[in-house]
Amino acid sequence: MQLVIKEVFNNNTAVIDLGDGQRAIVKGKGIAYNKSKNSYLNSQRIEKIFYLDTVDSQKNLYFLIKNIPIDIVTTTYEIVDYAKKMFNYQLLDYIYITLSDHIFGAYKNFQAGKYHSSQIPDMSNQYLDEYLIASKGLNIINYNLQISLPETEIKNLALHFINAKSNQVSKYRVDDKVDFNKLIQSVLIRNNIFRTKSNSNYYDRFMIHLQYLSQRLNNISQDTGFDKKIELDMEKTYPGTAYVAKQIVNKIENVMGVKLSSKELLYFIIHIQRITQEDGLNQNK
Repeated sequence: MQLVIKEVFNNNTAVIDLGDGQRAIVKGKGIAYNKSKNSYLNSQRIEKIFYLDTVDSQKNLYFLIKNIPIDIVTTTYEIVDYAKKMFNYQLLDYIYITLSDHIFGAYKNFQAGKYHSSQIPDMSNQYLDEYLIASKGLNIINYNLQISLPETEIKNLALHFINAKSNQVSKYRVDDKVDFNKLIQSVLIRNNIFRTKSNSNYYDRFMIHLQYLSQRLNNISQDTGFDKKIELDMEKTYPGTAYVAKQIVNKIENVMGVKLSSKELLYFIIHIQRITQEDGLNQNK
């Protein structure tokens, strides 16, 4: 069977047309060598295929490849594909953006010798599936990208799946006129937290996280005692950061009229801690 190529990324990766508006990313050694758009690709050479099931997933792909290397993007799709197939894990499409961005940041920091082990509390007892997915994801990352991120990275990866899990129930309508970036930037500025050259990577990642907050608002889960315990532990470890994160939560809740979970507050604390810590480390050099 021959398939039509819609875009060539490199000799080993391309997007193909499956008909009826359906597309997929395919990988294989030399699969797209000397190929171009609208040429044919032999399906027998496909080693891996990742289906772009929704319009959003197709849009996300082209958004990602503008700023992130294709090998990292396809690594993300491979991890998400594993979660869906092996765990029947339902995810919001923004996982492709946030996870790719996170993997790219971790990869760059590792290559530059600046990678720091995660300080996130271990939540594996409460989120076993997410940690099993993340464990496999770490193996995929290290193999595909030829790096050696430590096992503590599993906690970071698991948190992305926890936050992106879809309950497939939408009870809350988000006001499209609300600009979350500006909403949160006003809180950050009030606390003397600005985007600088040294913290720009973490700052931009936080903004990406906020861009997709509207999807998480439609999938709010109830806090458990375990979630609350983690929140209290993080507040004790990073009291100043937690104070800023709570201001952001209060701002969103007041404007949107919705209750955010402890997991979302935890994510805010982690992002803000990275922003301020990175800036502080560079200022002290």
